[in-house]
Amino acid sequence: MIIALHGVSIMYCNLITDIRVAFETNHKALEIEVGKLLRYLDQGFKAEELLPIFQANDVRPVMINSVRDIDRVDGRERGQLLTEVERLCIAAATIQCPTIQIVAFCRLERRPWSEILKLTARNVADIADIGKQHGVRFQFEPIAWAPIYSLSQSLQVIEEADRDNVAMVIDFWHLYAGGGTTPDEVAKLDSAMIYSVHFCDGVAHKTGTPWNEAELRGYLPGDGEIPIEEWVSAVKSTGFDGIWSCELVSPKHWEWDPVDVAQECRSRMERYLS
Repeated sequence: MIIALHGVSIMYCNLITDIRVAFETNHKALEIEVGKLLRYLDQGFKAEELLPIFQANDVRPVMINSVRDIDRVDGRERGQLLTEVERLCIAAATIQCPTIQIVAFCRLERRPWSEILKLTARNVADIADIGKQHGVRFQFEPIAWAPIYSLSQSLQVIEEADRDNVAMVIDFWHLYAGGGTTPDEVAKLDSAMIYSVHFCDGVAHKTGTPWNEAELRGYLPGDGEIPIEEWVSAVKSTGFDGIWSCELVSPKHWEWDPVDVAQECRSRMERYLS
């Protein structure tokens, strides 16, 4: 089992600070928030300059989170998507980060499921082919308020894409709040279909109100309404023994000292995992 620091949980730090905080809080791995990596590269720094920083802090990059809006299907936008993927794959390979997360949001909303499935899977297949050239794999995350919100839908996309370097991330809040997945379904997964777990808490969305992710999931593990023990047990029952990271999407906690946030996230995860 690997407990990774999630860069989203300390959102206002830069990437170099994330690495240091991971070291100071005894995290051996870091899930990189993609905006921080891109800011670093956009300022003219090279991905290879990160390697000695990771090594000096005894922290390894395990995930880049994430390529967003992979449901871009119009010609120009789709081309931009694949260009973004190529850039991130090159960076991932350089820093020896094995996995990139991919996310489909709402660009295909209101289309029939058969069309959503076909178009999304086509993009996933092309993304996976780019990653294959660089030794990179991809984890698919369903989004609670998007057309692809459940585990079963996500597995259909992966099956339709038919690539061996694509699997799932099990995000407790998205699957719980999306309302289309139970822990029992997770427990039936082959552990090879899980690349990582987003350990998080929150509350369900109330019908007729806006989806405000920061409000709905701005809870440390144990402070929300998700039955975390059930989700942890479901994942463990698959035999999964990989990466767990506490993803805290909470503007309130982003104002804390980032070391305190990282320590508290780790402490609460360990309480459930042990």
